[in-house]
Amino acid sequence: MRIGTGMVEITPEEGIQLGGNVGCYRPAKIVSDPLYARTLVVESNGKKLCLITLDLVAIERIYCDRIRRMVAEKWGFEYDAIMIHPLQIHSAPSLGNFMLTEDIKNIPSEFDWLRGGDERYNSFAVDRIIESVKIASESLQDVKIGVGTGIEGRLAFNRRAVMRDGKVSMPGVWIPQNLPLGNTRICYIEGPMDPEVGVLCFRKDSLNIPVMLVSYTCHPVCVFAKNPCGCIVSADWPGALADELRKRYGGNVLVLNGACGNINPWNPFDPDYMKIDHRFIGRTLAEMVEKVIETMDFKEETVIDWKVKHIKIPVRKVEPKLLDEAREILKQNPDPVWINEEKTRVDFKWFRALSIMNVYLLQQREPEFDYEIQVFRIGNVALVGLPGEMFVEGGLKIKLLSPAFKTYIVHMVNHYVGYIPTMDAFQRGGHEVDTTLWSKLVPEALDMIVDTSIKLLKEMFGK
Repeated sequence: MRIGTGMVEITPEEGIQLGGNVGCYRPAKIVSDPLYARTLVVESNGKKLCLITLDLVAIERIYCDRIRRMVAEKWGFEYDAIMIHPLQIHSAPSLGNFMLTEDIKNIPSEFDWLRGGDERYNSFAVDRIIESVKIASESLQDVKIGVGTGIEGRLAFNRRAVMRDGKVSMPGVWIPQNLPLGNTRICYIEGPMDPEVGVLCFRKDSLNIPVMLVSYTCHPVCVFAKNPCGCIVSADWPGALADELRKRYGGNVLVLNGACGNINPWNPFDPDYMKIDHRFIGRTLAEMVEKVIETMDFKEETVIDWKVKHIKIPVRKVEPKLLDEAREILKQNPDPVWINEEKTRVDFKWFRALSIMNVYLLQQREPEFDYEIQVFRIGNVALVGLPGEMFVEGGLKIKLLSPAFKTYIVHMVNHYVGYIPTMDAFQRGGHEVDTTLWSKLVPEALDMIVDTSIKLLKEMFGK
């Protein structure tokens, strides 16, 4: 087996819109740490696959398709053997618009950032991503593989707190923790988290490590949380983790973010939760990875493979009452409603109405969403690429039922979908289940995705 790796900076220039917040103008002003496109190419027995990770918040389908086609044409990959994984960094741009689709026509051009992207960034980012693939494709070398797992349960937490009234709220910056007796409004936490630190390490005969994959599950929102409308560029904890491991081992580090749709880095019962910053998470995870590597056995592997399955998931029908309310708001306010004189923050109620109308128009045009499930096999390890912010319960079920030796979930791949909650979550509410463009699929979507993913894994690895 041979691998190649590339790493190219994709930090935006001053003024580029940062994604990750709804209806807030966030032009890049300061770089806390740079953003990168990182590529891994794996080749064996005449077959090869390509994994690209991006320190970005999201990628629009049109740009993912463009990159995959360019990579396939230039370097001979099959289209389905190319996976693109934006890590959902909330202090980074997106590649394309992801907050509003082309169905919404009434956004003034000077406020086009309300759509979530920035046209000035897209061509630059695509060119740099292609350059990272070029570097990887031209640096193939023989390697052995080590696989291992650690457990770190002190950094990520289920963010859906069931309150005393039975409704759900998100602990953290929106709910004060430092109350005299703690946050006694919380009754319990709705679900689990995923403490696995997965490590897939490639080693040369010289014992050097040119590249490793590290999987963990947590929203990269540490820098964002300190100032949700701030303009600081940062790769958050995935970037900090990659930096720490490069100090220890050199080479390149591709971080894989798992099913973190309902997972945040804020302990709901710790009044000092904000002391956990992205660099602390990076150092702590790096220490665990180091322990895992020290116990690894390395061996030659020759098997690589991939499978892709497209399933049609219905787009949610907007309830008539909700649609009428949205129409009335937009009828009274056809132009953006601002909450400040600078016109940098839009009224959330107005934007939510616009997003509801967007779901309605999308459902009329495209009643079924084309959802792509992608599985990579590297030796006895499976990477399950799933678009959207799947709730962690779905990722854990796939891991539990997978026949592979190790299975790592890779979320948000290839195109933006929005949240994919559990059926139970819809009973309690919360922004992850509200009918908006960031939560537009039917409640059955998660079960459909999980079931199909498990079938693909069994086809690839046997039962």
